[in-house]
Amino acid sequence: MSDLIEVDDQHAPSAPSKRSGPRPSTTINWQRLLGLMAATLAIWLFIDSTTLQHNAQVSPVGIRRTIALDLLGPVAALSRVTQVSHLESWANGALGRNGNGSGGGESLTIIMPPVQKRTTTGHPPIHPAITTIPPNSMQSPTATDPLRVLLIGDSLGIDLGDALQNRLAATGVVVAALDAKESTGLTRPDYFNWPAELTSALPKVNPQVIVVMMGANDPQAIPGPPGISYGTAAWDVAYRHRAVSFMRLATSEGASLIWVSLPPMQDAALNAKVQHVNDLQRSAAAKVPKVIYIESNQVIAAPGGGFSAFVTKDGQNINVRTPDGIHISPSGSNVLAASVIHTMRKQLDIPVP
Repeated sequence: MSDLIEVDDQHAPSAPSKRSGPRPSTTINWQRLLGLMAATLAIWLFIDSTTLQHNAQVSPVGIRRTIALDLLGPVAALSRVTQVSHLESWANGALGRNGNGSGGGESLTIIMPPVQKRTTTGHPPIHPAITTIPPNSMQSPTATDPLRVLLIGDSLGIDLGDALQNRLAATGVVVAALDAKESTGLTRPDYFNWPAELTSALPKVNPQVIVVMMGANDPQAIPGPPGISYGTAAWDVAYRHRAVSFMRLATSEGASLIWVSLPPMQDAALNAKVQHVNDLQRSAAAKVPKVIYIESNQVIAAPGGGFSAFVTKDGQNINVRTPDGIHISPSGSNVLAASVIHTMRKQLDIPVP
C-alpha cells in the first residue's frame, strides 16, 4: 500500500503570480550600444568597401568625392588583399547584380565637362545631351562640341579611369564615360561579358577615343566546353584571338583605341603572369588598325621596368602603387593619366587642354 499525502487545497501554497510584482527593468549601457553600432558599421564598410569606392569614383567631381576616395582607398585595398572583395562579388552575383547579359551598361557613368551658366537669369545650367552630340572633328573639340571618350577596365582600369575621367572632364571640352568593373577581363565572359558590355556602351557614348586597361584577372583557365588551361599554347591562341576581337569591336565604329598595359606586380609569380598577358595584348594590338599600345611601366615602374612603389618625377618621389603591390595609387593614376592625355595630343593630334 502506497503512502498517500493528502493536501488541503485551501491551505496549499499557491504558485507565484506572473504579475505579483514590478518587473525589473533591463537597460543597455549606451557606451556598449554605441560600440556595437560602430563595429557593425565597420564590418559593413570593410565588406562593401570596393563597391563604395566604385560608387565614389563615378560620383560627381568635388570635395565630397575626394574625401570619400581618400577614406575608402586603403580599406578597399585591404579588402582586395584579404580576398573579401571576392566574397562581395559572389554575393552580388547571387543577387543578380554582376551579370550584364540583359542589356548591360549598368556600370556606365558619364561625366560631362564643366558648364558655363547662361547669361539669361532664371535658367539653370544645361549640359548638352549625350544622345544629341553631333559627330565632330577630334582636332577641334569645344565645350559645345566635346570630344567623346569611353574608359573601360577592371579594378586597375578603375584606378586609371578615375583619374583620367576627372582630368578629361576638367578640360571643359571632353565628355568622359567610365565603364569599369573589378575582377573582370576577357577570360571569363560567364562572369562578366565585356564584348556584350562594349556593344551596349558604344551607341550610348558614340566614342571617338576608347581607353582600355584590363587583364590582371585573366591568367586563369578559359571555361569550356572544352576548357582551356592557362599556361598552354592553346590558351595563348584563344586569349590573343579574344583580345583581337575586342579591339576590332572597339574600333568598329571609327573610334581610336588606346590600350594601356598592366603595370609590373610586386609578387614575382603574379608579375610573370601579368607580363605574359601584356605580351599577348601587345601582339593583338599590332594586328588591329587604329590601336595605340601604351607601356605603363615607362611611367609608373622602376627605371628597369620592374615593380617600384615610388617613382621620381620632377625631382620628387611619388608613391604610385597601393600597399597590396597590385593596384595603382591616386598619385600613380594621375601620372599614368597624364601619359594617356599626352598620347592623345601627340599620336592622335587632339589638342586636349
